Amino acid sequence: MEGTQRRRRRWHIAVFLAPAMLVYTAIMILPLFGTLQLSLFTADGQSRVFAGLDNFRRLFLDPRWSASFWNALGNNFWFFIIHMLVQNPIGIGLAALLSSPKLRFSAFYRTAIFIPTILSFVIVGFTWKLILSPLWGVAPNLLDLVGLKSLFTPWLGKEQYALTTLGLISVWQFVGIPMMLIYAALLSIPDEVIEAAECDGITGMSQFWKIKLPLILPSIGIISVLTFVGNFNAFDLIYSAQGALAGPNYSTDILGTFLYRTFFGFQLQTGDPYMGSTIASMMFFIILAGVCLYLFAIQTRLRRYQF
Repeated sequence: MEGTQRRRRRWHIAVFLAPAMLVYTAIMILPLFGTLQLSLFTADGQSRVFAGLDNFRRLFLDPRWSASFWNALGNNFWFFIIHMLVQNPIGIGLAALLSSPKLRFSAFYRTAIFIPTILSFVIVGFTWKLILSPLWGVAPNLLDLVGLKSLFTPWLGKEQYALTTLGLISVWQFVGIPMMLIYAALLSIPDEVIEAAECDGITGMSQFWKIKLPLILPSIGIISVLTFVGNFNAFDLIYSAQGALAGPNYSTDILGTFLYRTFFGFQLQTGDPYMGSTIASMMFFIILAGVCLYLFAIQTRLRRYQF
């Protein structure tokens, strides 16, 4: 009798999981394997021939491809570093402030900070491009009102500033996500732990650094890996603000825009689906390596802090 009930439960699990698994397989797994397969071929006239790892060799060593690839990869790492060093610490700080029971209107502040995350990339990119425009943007006038107009420069038009500016715009848009995740983690800390810390005289910022921060380290680890995955899949903001050429002079080019130009072509450049699939495969391998590093090298050390 017990064996029959267990088999029924297993059938129920399979029935409920089947639709999600079918959809995920159709839109994620099959295209992934198709991309990996396509990266192993190349065009020979009108036919397709097996090239093995030659496309990857060209991507790494051929000057026609390697310069653009390493430039995009370096820009991607810098884009990620900006989010790790600016977005996540700010998100943690905001969560710590908003979790204080003494703060009034905390719900309003949480909503106001989180609203930009639901905006379209196109809206955000185009709006900030207008704001920072030296011709009709409001940034020069606002700086002039406080006597700092001399500090203004066309940040999106200079190679040394463009990528950092876009990274900070992305931080402004998505700082609400780490804030809400850390806020939820702080609320999940048992009251007994906080009360015991207060009995020992640990309050205020000391309580956050000594008690709360170690307990939310697993959540910080999850936010870090989500930031890594999101930044190495980035495309929309760069494309909407700087176009497919990721100007000026490819200074904001990341793997996403490099993949777009290669696979689909742009202006007079014809698309190359084989090299495009190779770039997409490298993006997958980079993300896979980062996630595996987190799962096997970092998460195992953070489990000791979980309840």
